[in-house]
Amino acid sequence: MTQEDPRILELRKMRAKALEGGGEERIAKQKAKGKMTARERVIALLDPGTFNEIEPFITHQGDEMDLLKEKFYGDGVITGYGQINGRTVYLYSQDFTIYGGTLSEMQSHKICRVMDLAVRNGVPFISLIDSGGARIQEGVRSMGGYAEIFRRNAQYSGVVPQVSVMLGPCAGGAAYSPALTDLVIMVEKQSFMFLTGPEVIKAVTGEVIDAESLGGSGVHTSVSGVAHLSVHSEKAALEMARHFLSYLPSNNVENPPFTPTTDELARMDEELNHMIPLEATEPYVMHQVIEKIIDQGSFLEIQPDWARNAIVGLARIGGHSVGIVGQEPAIMAGVIDIDAADKMTRFVRMCDCFNIPLVTFVDSPGFLPGIAQEHGGIIRHGAKLLYAYSEATVPKICIITRKAYGGAYVVMSSKYLGTDVTYAWPSAEIAVLGAEGAANILFKKQIETANDPAAERKKLANEYREKFNNPYYAASTGYVDDIIEPRESRPKLIATLSALRDKYAPAPPRKHGNIPV
Repeated sequence: MTQEDPRILELRKMRAKALEGGGEERIAKQKAKGKMTARERVIALLDPGTFNEIEPFITHQGDEMDLLKEKFYGDGVITGYGQINGRTVYLYSQDFTIYGGTLSEMQSHKICRVMDLAVRNGVPFISLIDSGGARIQEGVRSMGGYAEIFRRNAQYSGVVPQVSVMLGPCAGGAAYSPALTDLVIMVEKQSFMFLTGPEVIKAVTGEVIDAESLGGSGVHTSVSGVAHLSVHSEKAALEMARHFLSYLPSNNVENPPFTPTTDELARMDEELNHMIPLEATEPYVMHQVIEKIIDQGSFLEIQPDWARNAIVGLARIGGHSVGIVGQEPAIMAGVIDIDAADKMTRFVRMCDCFNIPLVTFVDSPGFLPGIAQEHGGIIRHGAKLLYAYSEATVPKICIITRKAYGGAYVVMSSKYLGTDVTYAWPSAEIAVLGAEGAANILFKKQIETANDPAAERKKLANEYREKFNNPYYAASTGYVDDIIEPRESRPKLIATLSALRDKYAPAPPRKHGNIPV
């Protein structure tokens, strides 16, 4: 019997040591909180048997504050590559059992290494974040490590998809890096994001607040808009990351993956013809309109709880990925405010980065009036949306379902912002403003001097509506390409997307534009 090579035995011993993380006691504490280990998260995220680790034996190098007394292989982060639905991805998973997952110089080295490899190979990059921020003992070296990651997040933005899954308390730099990525997923009651935690805030400002109220998933998905999606468990968060990537190509020079659908391509849902109320002030639910047009069950709404008057999300139409943008008339009448403009802008730009066609459903009475909105820069924020649609070179299709008034009409993928095809439903109203408002301005004296001002206003408003607030006037001037029955929307979109699939619209040579941030 051949004796085992001691060098092989040593390697096996070292590998076993690297698998131990912060040790049994710390792993038990992690499990007691209902959390998976860093390595379990990697295995749960990737296709079975596809993970290959990179640099598992790296350790902390300095001896600040006696750190060398306790060395851990991997230095608090697992890095490598594997597959999701058969496609390669690179990733890192921070290990909270080793110095609270805090970022060191060597941990940054490992993360930057896999980020660089992801871009060189044109594949997505996923961050599984569970970190207390920069490792205080290292001082400026840990902060420099974060800067290296941030720079790559920015430089690689729009080159390969970047997804951040927040799995614990993420402070300082651990919150900044995700904010630069394409999608941020949080876990309810488990993940937190803030630059300065509750204790620091209490010491500096005297304000008292707990971690959940300061930076929990509810705050960031409904108030701040920092996070895009919130789920109930770690496993659900990892599955959501896989699901999101199924709509995107691996990089910015590929087209999104095609997913065969059993939904009939020529399907026409008769209910769509009855969705829009005859009374212009009566709401309806745009989400229902979208669901009846896209491939059934394919809508992944992004940021559903923030700026709910706007809708953005990924879907499939005829098996092909599309970006859906629209207003929700059931919320604030679909008016555009500062948050809604930011939400739609960010999404439009992401779709344009990754060659995902845009389908826009328009029903908005305009921008939200008010002192707070004007002082808050609604002009600047609305200009971002104008900029995003004007700059986007992917196929763009617009369907005007009802109200398209003033600036809201212009910014929402109007034809002369470069939209390829604009459809209108018979219920569409395209005008500078609503009929009543127009009558009040145009016929002010006539109304004031009438025997019955209210009746006169109603008569003049109806005359204005019949003449201007209909799709036929816009179609007669070329601002609408066709007026269609609502039930025809699905087959029309499928045919139009097919016709636009080879669209080529190169941008003028430039370093980059100057979006009004």
